[in-house]
Amino acid sequence: MPSSPPACAVPASTENAAPTAPTASPAPFVPTANRVRVAVTAPDPITHEGVLSQLRRHPEVELCKSSGPATVALLIEDTIDDAALTRLRRAVRSEGSRAVLVAGTVREHELLDVVECGVGAIVWRHEATAQRLVRAVLTAAKGGGDLPADLLAQLIAQVRRLQNDSADQPGFLVSFTKREVDVVRLVADGFDNSEIALKLSYSERTVKNVMYGLTTRLHLRNRAHVVAYALREGFI
Repeated sequence: MPSSPPACAVPASTENAAPTAPTASPAPFVPTANRVRVAVTAPDPITHEGVLSQLRRHPEVELCKSSGPATVALLIEDTIDDAALTRLRRAVRSEGSRAVLVAGTVREHELLDVVECGVGAIVWRHEATAQRLVRAVLTAAKGGGDLPADLLAQLIAQVRRLQNDSADQPGFLVSFTKREVDVVRLVADGFDNSEIALKLSYSERTVKNVMYGLTTRLHLRNRAHVVAYALREGFI
């Protein structure tokens, strides 16, 4: 009697199986030596913890409890008063940090004070997403400037009102060379290093060296401070 063909194994039905959750991609590894150390100061514990939770997800940032050299001080202030300016000055001048200010408001007459404290970046509180904060922190860590467009326009307008025609006074050419004037004028117009290099037919390294030379020679803090100084003294 012919034997029956062997029965084939039928796979179990998957119709009722629970869906498999997608595996999250691991965060890119960033060596500790390449991370930017950030110390956060906030007006209340809820705001402080909220900012920390935003920054923890970014491996290029290392959170620390106190500011100091090689650290970016991230300060959150609702308004700019004398106490806030004191905290900014302490972070930059006494503790040697770069500074990022997250502010609810910065009135026009307060802006120059903030820049002269050495703040490298300003972020509006309503725009302070995790990505925006990290961008400001990384820019400040490199000694760069990052101001909202409306504040940059206010800064230029305010400082120009303080000019006293010092460009015509002796010492102008000694203080700023023509190359420095050309570079700083384009920085004030909002161009980055690569765009300035293209416009002036310089290398990007030359542009960086010009800005570094100005900040070092004039004891200024960052690009925004250089622009404020140049405008106030009538160099641009």
